[in-house]
Amino acid sequence: MLSIYQLKPKFQALLRPYANALYKANFTANQVTLIAGFGSIFIALIVGVLAKYQWIFFLIPIWMFIRMALNAIDGILAREYYQKSNLGAYLNEICDVVSDSALLLIFTQIECVNNYLVILVVLLSLLTEYSGVLGVMIGASRRYDGPMGKSDRAFVLGGISLAIATYLLPLSYINALLWIISILLVCTVINRIRNGIQEV
Repeated sequence: MLSIYQLKPKFQALLRPYANALYKANFTANQVTLIAGFGSIFIALIVGVLAKYQWIFFLIPIWMFIRMALNAIDGILAREYYQKSNLGAYLNEICDVVSDSALLLIFTQIECVNNYLVILVVLLSLLTEYSGVLGVMIGASRRYDGPMGKSDRAFVLGGISLAIATYLLPLSYINALLWIISILLVCTVINRIRNGIQEV
């Protein structure tokens, strides 16, 4: 099933000059990964504290673009500048799920949003990444199948936040959107398990 992740090679091609500049400035892939992780937590704290001011949600789509760029750059540094490491593999997966969880939990600060739905989306997001990593355990590749992979969630979360910030999305609609995201996450888990098994 299609996923925004499939556009990653083109995105990386655009970012290659920036990756080269960071390499020359002695930045490592692991440092870029940590910057993306801690940056997500920092943005989540700011938006969470000020969530009653809808305009603050503008920070999320801006940060999501930066975070996706950082994630692409750390991949370039790891592969093309021979910075792959076992520690980097751990950091990449851990920082991603921590970042996702922190940014999603912001929605618990919106009064009309069902907190249990937010927690459900967080848990299912964790499950999608876990099912992707488990592909390696059975001898398949690390699975990135959609329709609601990491890049897709970043795009959707950024879009919802932008709609909140511009007052285009009634806050009462967010619960319905969370249900839709949850269903797509379940589909993603099923796709990753099925395709991983088929690959083997």
